[in-house]
Amino acid sequence: MQNPDDRALLVRSRLPEARIRLIRGAGVDTISFRPMPEPSGAVCIVLAARMLWAKGVGEFAEAARLLTQAGVNARFVLVGTPDLGHPASVPEATLRGWHGHDGVEWRGWQDDMPAVFRAAHIACLPSYYREGLPKVLLEAAACGLPIVTTNTPGCREVVRDGKNGYLVPVRDAQALALALRRLIDNAALRAQMGRSAREIALAEFSQERITSEVLTVYGEVRGHAGKPATVFNGLP
Repeated sequence: MQNPDDRALLVRSRLPEARIRLIRGAGVDTISFRPMPEPSGAVCIVLAARMLWAKGVGEFAEAARLLTQAGVNARFVLVGTPDLGHPASVPEATLRGWHGHDGVEWRGWQDDMPAVFRAAHIACLPSYYREGLPKVLLEAAACGLPIVTTNTPGCREVVRDGKNGYLVPVRDAQALALALRRLIDNAALRAQMGRSAREIALAEFSQERITSEVLTVYGEVRGHAGKPATVFNGLP
């Protein structure tokens, strides 16, 4: 599984702890995703995800409205497309309606995520979806971006509250807006938290580290040939 909350769920389901291995995600390419100088212009906050209500897209748009109406000059960029087969998909008409109002921009699908993060100052994912380990947060951390996300399984594994970003309650646009404003208003704090984010990505989530952990598990399985074994790398 990819986070301790999922491990605890398996333990409560009476799977023996000796058969559980924690492998935190697929790892991040820390060469392609690397820090760059902050771009000029208004502070840009990016939310990159499938456009699902459960990813906190609505709370992000509401936080943008609250901050813009309070006189904050910032850009709130949504990157991703609706998931038409998902019941929680945000309608395209809603996304188009938000675009161009209250600082919100909907960019749709983007192939070059390193470029998306190079153009951003802050990464945001106010998800209340049960995440495994959001790859987009690992990529943002590797790019040296401070992160604002929710205190939920998966998301809280990437962010240490107050160190490389902020954790906020789910479905709380006002708390989200307050956390974003702390970073929008303070370039030195963004730089400090961004450095910490990069350090955490290198130390804990690099592709090299995760690959080594996976190979270790495979070695354990091979060493117990003929005995039943189960390897988990996420939950359904």
